[in-house]
Amino acid sequence: MSNADSYDDTYTESQVIMTSVKIIAPFILTYGMFMSLHGADTPGGSFQGGAIIGVTVLMLAFAFGIEPTRRWLKNSFVVGLVTGGVAIFIGTGFATMALGGNFLEYDAIADTFGIAHYWGMELIEVGGVALIVAGVVITLFFATAAGFTPDRQIGGEDSLESEVSDDD
Repeated sequence: MSNADSYDDTYTESQVIMTSVKIIAPFILTYGMFMSLHGADTPGGSFQGGAIIGVTVLMLAFAFGIEPTRRWLKNSFVVGLVTGGVAIFIGTGFATMALGGNFLEYDAIADTFGIAHYWGMELIEVGGVALIVAGVVITLFFATAAGFTPDRQIGGEDSLESEVSDDD
């Protein structure tokens, strides 16, 4: 049995869903970015904004298919989101330490550059948290959508055939 025979993809196109997603997705993405950009100012914030941005990608995958979306959104891009968010978060913390403050003590930025400590918080919220959350939501979705098949077992198909025989 080939891989195509063992894995049935039940995706079917729906013109209503595809058209709706094409219309709605830009607005949802804009709202997610709005939430992220107001993360330090208002309730809601970057965590929720990052989740909305990640869910926009999920919505595209449901409308246009998971595999086409996975091919469109490369793994390196998703890993870059999470890695970039973590790097911004840690880099901001170390920058405040280099400026004479404690880890993520934004007053060190204000004292050194003469700008409000608000910008340090914005860097963490928008650049760190929103990117991390969006990347993790997308990653978890693709990992869950991949599911479990015998090909993904440790050892592949050969170990599966050796464990199961007709004599059992």
